[in-house]
Amino acid sequence: MDQKPSQQLAKIADQAGLTMIQLALGFVTAHRGVTSAIIGPRTTDHLHSQLAAADTVLSADVLDAIDAIVAPGVDLAPDEKHDTPPALVHAVLRRRPSPVSR
Repeated sequence: MDQKPSQQLAKIADQAGLTMIQLALGFVTAHRGVTSAIIGPRTTDHLHSQLAAADTVLSADVLDAIDAIVAPGVDLAPDEKHDTPPALVHAVLRRRPSPVSR
């Protein structure tokens, strides 16, 4: 039986030694077009885990593994899509420059 994308992402997070919130926030903030991540904690524990994940930087290997599960441009809400952002057309626009390569 094939794993669901959420199960595949959980495996990537586990292999990288990350929580799912670290994986999620690290992924979203790696995108050049994102200036901040909006978090939505329901509890104080959620808030603390999300704040602790704020400085997570994902390696290119982890980002590539995520892209292999949910390819860039896959729209999970196609009825809400009205255009294609340039970052989905041009791969170089999808990620911030790696701090290691600077």
